[in-house]
Amino acid sequence: MQVSLIGINEAATTLKLLGDKTRLTMVKILDSHDCCVCEFVEIFKTSQPAISQHLRKLKDLGIVKETRRGQWIIYSLNKKSEYYPLVQNILQHLPNQDFKLNELEEQGLRITCE
Repeated sequence: MQVSLIGINEAATTLKLLGDKTRLTMVKILDSHDCCVCEFVEIFKTSQPAISQHLRKLKDLGIVKETRRGQWIIYSLNKKSEYYPLVQNILQHLPNQDFKLNELEEQGLRITCE
């Protein structure tokens, strides 16, 4: 399988975007689970506009994508992105973040936006 290379500028932009702890954690969670904004609001205990801003930046670069399910927008990792190989390489070195979603579920706060 041939991996397409991205330029230094694109790599720097991607790394800068993932240099934010909240965005990096979001991307790690999205590596194994699709989520909506409301779940991230609960996980990070921050406002919906702040979460939406993080997701917009990730979406603008193509790292995440959104899918509409009824009135809800569900975010997932964009595995077709030209940046995905770089992102995937970074994510494999990070600890699993599933416990954050499990905590939400245990607290009855895991939202099923369907």
